[in-house]
Amino acid sequence: MPKNLNRVVVAAIAFGIAGAAFAAGHLTEDQQRAMDARQSHMGLYSFNLAPIGAMAQDKIPYDEAVAASAAANLAALASIDQSAYWVEGTDASIEGSRAKTEIWTDAAGYLAEKEKLAAASAALAAVAGDGLDAMKAAFSPVGQSCGSCHEAYRAPRT
Repeated sequence: MPKNLNRVVVAAIAFGIAGAAFAAGHLTEDQQRAMDARQSHMGLYSFNLAPIGAMAQDKIPYDEAVAASAAANLAALASIDQSAYWVEGTDASIEGSRAKTEIWTDAAGYLAEKEKLAAASAALAAVAGDGLDAMKAAFSPVGQSCGSCHEAYRAPRT
């Protein structure tokens, strides 16, 4: 084999290996869209939990309208079908994802956690505007639900 052709073959093999390695570490468009959607959804949870949590911890004054609105938003978010968010290959092995592989290997457990959150959020929404004590009592199960799901299905920040 001529020397130049040999170099071309070696270069082609090297680029092929590098391309495969690059592709293995990156998401398809569908995977990226799913990961973006679920991270946005989790961000909306956080955005709506923040004022209720601050009120429950007496860090800000109780505001009936804010509590009722945020709780209604949480209940709505918790009722959305999230099944399209959990595309295989979008777990914590991908930069920017904290989803543990247990979401896929223990889908029934994850769905049970989601249902706990939906029930707790609906109960909170029903009373969030009825005074601080009612809101605090109903907020606790929401926080517990978030915590147990994060413990089982979310990797720590790196």
